Amino acid sequence: MSSSPIVVQRDTRAWQFQVWISFGIAVFLCAVGLAWLPGQQLEQAFMVMGYVFCLSAAFVLAKFVRDNDSAARRGAGDTPLWKLVVWGGFAVAMGLTGWGLLGMDINVTYKAFLGVSWLYLITTAFTLAKMLRDRHEADLLEARLQGRREAAAAARTE
Repeated sequence: MSSSPIVVQRDTRAWQFQVWISFGIAVFLCAVGLAWLPGQQLEQAFMVMGYVFCLSAAFVLAKFVRDNDSAARRGAGDTPLWKLVVWGGFAVAMGLTGWGLLGMDINVTYKAFLGVSWLYLITTAFTLAKMLRDRHEADLLEARLQGRREAAAAARTE
């Protein structure tokens, strides 16, 4: 058995801070754009729902892809129908929100602001999901390693 130490790779605090700040800025920009969205209240409500749907679908998709990558290494994975639901939900969320945004009768510059802030929100959601999952996996690995160290120490004292 090798006695070389196992190094658990973790994101730096600066990176974690940057990811959280970027996600917060994206949420803020989307909230500002949607709060002052001209038009009917029903259109505003649908755009808010679209943004929330896209955000939730991005987190679900990030989890699905990561889970299936690690499950594939073990010879497992989700069912094809769940894959369709996850990818389909993401595609529908993005498609309907984009279609609603393009179809709104608002200034082109305002549309651009909403579109860019929406895409920024989605990319930061994927980055945040990855960072949180990486931290969780590093915590699990460290706990396993600590358990092995304790078991080995107990075995040596017997």
